[in-house]
Order: sequence, then C-alpha cells, then structure tokens
Amino acid sequence: MVSMIVRKTALPDVLILEPTRHGDSRGFFSESWNSRRMSEAGIEINFVQDNHSMSEATGTLRGLHFQSPPNAQAKLIRCGRGSLLDVAVDIRTGSPTFGQWIAEVLSFENGRQLLVPEGFLHGFLTREPMTEIVYKCSAFYDAASDGAVRWDSCGIDWGTDTPPRLSGKDATAPPFSKFDSPFEWRAA
Repeated sequence: MVSMIVRKTALPDVLILEPTRHGDSRGFFSESWNSRRMSEAGIEINFVQDNHSMSEATGTLRGLHFQSPPNAQAKLIRCGRGSLLDVAVDIRTGSPTFGQWIAEVLSFENGRQLLVPEGFLHGFLTREPMTEIVYKCSAFYDAASDGAVRWDSCGIDWGTDTPPRLSGKDATAPPFSKFDSPFEWRAA
C-alpha cells in the first residue's frame, strides 16, 4: 500500500509530497508525515516545530521568508483549509538553479504538501478566504536569523493582478537584486 507519493519539481531539492487519503462515508484519514517512510524515500529531516496560520482574506501574501544559518529551516507545508499558491526560490549561491522559483497550488482538496529545504525563500498567496497553512520546521524560530526578500522582485508569477495584502515587514523587505544570501550550494 502506497501511503505517500514523492515527486520532484523543476528545483530538484524541492519536493511535492502527496499523502494517500483513505476515505469512506465519514470522511478520510491521511498520514501527513512518517519519518520512517520518508527515510526510506531518502528524506532525512528532523522537524522540531509545527506552525499554523490563518489568513482571513483572499490575496494575502506572506513571504518571501528564510532563516539564516546556523538556524536555517527546512519546511514541510500543507493547506489545512482553503487554497494557496506556495512558492520556493533557490537562494544558494553557486547553485545551478540560483534565483529560480517554483509554485504549487496547495489546497485542502488536493492534499499536496511542499517540502522546502534550507537555502530557499518561501512564501504563499491565499486563493480563498479563511485559508489555513500548517507547516513543520526543522529549526526553532529565531528572530535574529529571520529574513525576507521582497515578494515582487524575483519574477514570480503569483497569478493575480490585484495588489496583495502584506505585512509591514514584507512590504519593506529588500529586493532580490540587493540580497546577499547567507547560503552556499554544495554538490551532492
């Protein structure tokens, strides 16, 4: 029995995880994370913190965020309610995909998850009101390591012509062209 499909994206280190949903007349059951099964798939991450946020309005954009080393975070993101466009941008200097991005629709309906490793910016745009995002982090939050890059400076197609709702931090984040990345790419 397959409990999780793991798919590569155009950024090979960013993965889409698709948990199997076992449903009946009551609803469904899904195993969203199993460290043993992930290890068998070559994914070795120790998650230490779970976060849950809700955005009331469609068009709320959170990102593009990162935590710098030694407190860098890998994240496993899923949508608990609603729908969002989830984005990852490679910021590892020397990487063959440096500055490139991928976007994936995560929704309650499709059950997909995005695994974003250390060395990537992360952000999302809500596509429905009352959208909830639930994600695991591989390092604890550290305010001194917290950073952001301006959401509209990486060439991302957010799929909307309407200006997003932003926090003050996200609205004033530096553009990608002025960003000095603390991450270096290392060939496997």
